[in-house]
Amino acid sequence: MLPASIQITGELLSAAEVQDICESLKEDGVRLLSVRGCQLSDRDFGRVCRSVAESRSLAQLNLNLGVVSGISRTRHLADALKANRSLQTLFLHGSPLLDAGLVTLNTALSTHPALVCLDLGDCMLGDEALGLICGMLPPDGAKSGLRELTLSANPGISSQGWARLAIAVAHSSQLRVLNLDYNPLGDPIAGMLAVAVASSRTLEVLDLEGTGLTNQSAQVFLDMVENYPTSLRVLVLAENDISPELQQQICDLLSEGEDDDDRDAPPLPSGPASSGALQPVRDKYQPSAWLPHSNSGPPDDLADVRSR
Repeated sequence: MLPASIQITGELLSAAEVQDICESLKEDGVRLLSVRGCQLSDRDFGRVCRSVAESRSLAQLNLNLGVVSGISRTRHLADALKANRSLQTLFLHGSPLLDAGLVTLNTALSTHPALVCLDLGDCMLGDEALGLICGMLPPDGAKSGLRELTLSANPGISSQGWARLAIAVAHSSQLRVLNLDYNPLGDPIAGMLAVAVASSRTLEVLDLEGTGLTNQSAQVFLDMVENYPTSLRVLVLAENDISPELQQQICDLLSEGEDDDDRDAPPLPSGPASSGALQPVRDKYQPSAWLPHSNSGPPDDLADVRSR
C-alpha cells in the first residue's frame, strides 16, 4: 500500500490519536504528516519525534504554528532529524525557536541527507541563527544544500545578517526559492539581494512582499532583468510602496524570459513518475491576519485528512 497523508489542523490531540500517528509512521505508512497548530503533551510530542526518526517513508513534516513550543521539544526534533533519512520538507513556521533553537537544530538540519525545503518563518530568529542558515546554502562545488528557504517575518535579523545571506545566495549552487516576505528590509538590502539574484544561476523565485521597498528598489530589479541574464522567473513585490507600472514592467520581462525557456526546454516526461511528486505548500500570512506565534492564519485550502 502506498504511503498516505495525515493532516490535522488546530486540534487537541489525544493519546490515542498520537498512538495511531506513531504506528503509521513506524509502519512506513505516512508520506506527509501535518499537525499544524495542534496541541499535544510534551510526552506525546516526544513519541511522535521518535516515530519520525524510525520512518523511512516520511517526506514532508508540518509543525507550523507553535507545535515546537520550547527548547525541550526542539531537542526531541533534533534527535529525530539526526536519525531520519527520508524527510525532504520541514515546516516550522510560527515556532518560537530563537537563535538557541536553531543552534540546537543546526547539526541535524545541515547534515540531513534529503532535506531540501525548510520553512523558518516567524521563528524569532536573529543574526546568529541566520549565520547557521547560510551554512545550509553551500557554494558551487560544495555539498548539496537547500532548494527552498522561507525566512518570512523574522524582524530581529539585522542589515548585516541579511547582507551575509545575500552573499550566500549569490554563491549557492542549489537554492531555487527564497521567501523573505514581511521582514523590514528596505531599499539598501533589496539592492544587495538584486546583486545576489544577478549572480545566482539557480534562483527562480524571490518573495519580497511587505518588506518596506520603494520605486528605488523596483528600478534596480527592472534594470537587472532588462539588461542581464538571470534565472529569476517570479519576483513578488506586493504590499510595498512601488508603483503598479514598475511592478508590471518587471513581471512582463520575467514572463518573456520564462516563455523563451519553455520553448528551449525539452518536453516533460509523461506518466506517474512525473506527476506524483509531493509539492510543499507553505503558510502565507497577510498582515491583516498575521499574529506571531498564534494559531491564526489563512484558512487551509485542504480539509483535515486522516488516511491510512
